[in-house]
Amino acid sequence: MSNQLSLPSTSSAALRRTLLLGGVLGATTALSGCVGLMLTGAAVGALALTDRRTVGAQTEDQSIELKALARLQEAVRQSGGITVISFNRRVLLTGFVPDEAAKRQAEEAIRRIENITQVHNELQIGSRPSLGTAAGDTTLIAKVKAAHFEAKDILANAYKVTAESGVVYLMGIVTRREGERGAQVASRVSGVTRVVTVFEYVTEEELAKLESRPKQQ
Repeated sequence: MSNQLSLPSTSSAALRRTLLLGGVLGATTALSGCVGLMLTGAAVGALALTDRRTVGAQTEDQSIELKALARLQEAVRQSGGITVISFNRRVLLTGFVPDEAAKRQAEEAIRRIENITQVHNELQIGSRPSLGTAAGDTTLIAKVKAAHFEAKDILANAYKVTAESGVVYLMGIVTRREGERGAQVASRVSGVTRVVTVFEYVTEEELAKLESRPKQQ
C-alpha cells in the first residue's frame, strides 16, 4: 500500500545519483557518526545481516531492477528519467516522464516482469530535474538515513530510502508502529516536502518469525 504523509535503482537517474553519492555522503557524514560507520566494510556486513529479506529475495530484487531497465528502454521514450527500486519483489517507480502515456507504458512494461508482486507507480509528469536537484536528493537520502539511525526506537536498516525532488519514499518490511514512526522521523528532516510510504506490513509475531528465519531461504 502506498501512503502519503504531507508537510514523492536501476536507471540513468539512479546512476546519476550513484555518481554523486560519494561526494555528498562525505559532506553529510557529520550529520551522524552512524553515517560514517556505514561506509566501513564491517558496518556494511552488519547491515546485510539485519536485512529482513532473505538472500533469495535480495538477489531477485537485483534481477528485477536489471530487467526493468531493459524493459523501460524498449517500451518508454525518455526512460532515463525513471528510477526503479524493487524491495521484496514489490516495485516502486519514481522520477519523471513526458506524459501520461509514458507513465502507463512504464507501469505496463514492469508488470510483465515475472515474480513481481506489486507495482507502485509514483512517476510524475514533467521535465527531468537538474543535477543540482539530484545532488540535493542524494543529500536528503543521507539525512533521512542518519535521522533513522539516531532514532533509538526503530531499526534504521528496516527502511529503504529514496528521494525525488524533495519527496522521500520509504520501503521495507515493517510493523504498523515502525511504519508510522519511520515516516514521522523522515518528515521532520529539513528539506523533506512529503513522505510517501510503500511498506509491506507485518504483525509483531510475523516479524519475530522473519528475524529468526535463516536468511538463505
